[in-house]
Amino acid sequence: MSYTYEFPRPALTVDAVVFGLDEEDLKVLLIQRDIEPFEGRWALPGGFMHMEESVEEAVVRELAEETGLSDVFLEQLYTFGKPGRDPRGRVVSVAFFALVKLSEHKVQAATDARNAAWFPVGETPNLAFDHKDILAMAHERLRGKVRYQPIGFELLPDKFALRELQHLYEVILERPLDKRNFRKKIQKLDVLQPLDEIEKDVAHRAAQLFRFDRKKYQRMVKKGVNFEV
Repeated sequence: MSYTYEFPRPALTVDAVVFGLDEEDLKVLLIQRDIEPFEGRWALPGGFMHMEESVEEAVVRELAEETGLSDVFLEQLYTFGKPGRDPRGRVVSVAFFALVKLSEHKVQAATDARNAAWFPVGETPNLAFDHKDILAMAHERLRGKVRYQPIGFELLPDKFALRELQHLYEVILERPLDKRNFRKKIQKLDVLQPLDEIEKDVAHRAAQLFRFDRKKYQRMVKKGVNFEV
């Protein structure tokens, strides 16, 4: 038996808010559109979902096609479906946010993206569609979630100094943190593995390096121990 669908069907897209961190700012990855609508304007990476894909598969494909990124931390953010958000018609978008280590991922524009570049979150150009609203929600989600889940480690190199970890939290939370109190909290959480290594080629005094102990954290979660900074 064949079935027909009597209701109008909106198109479905995916968008990705990709965050990265450098020594100065929290950055977001944007692509410059090479097609209408909004040709030449900057936007979040994303595109239309194929019929045979899940939304997760679609956002992974779009990131790879438009920016060259793959194998990154991804989490679903929200569904944006306000009428009129896309001049091409009734389009609903499932948005994700992603966290990447800048030093480990080289971006390269492709398909319908003219260019791809990192921008400080607070200094983005005028974005296409409703991507300003999507970015704002993702930024707020990151600020809240970094306090109770160790997702911030996705932004750091595999080996890092405590100074870098504090910088990460200060940039995301947008406020200074007391060095002594911060380190006491981190040490109390007991999720860092101290390494027998120090920083190299730095202008300041070389500090000891650490690694996030993911297995220990997962055991903590099973025991009901809370992660809170």
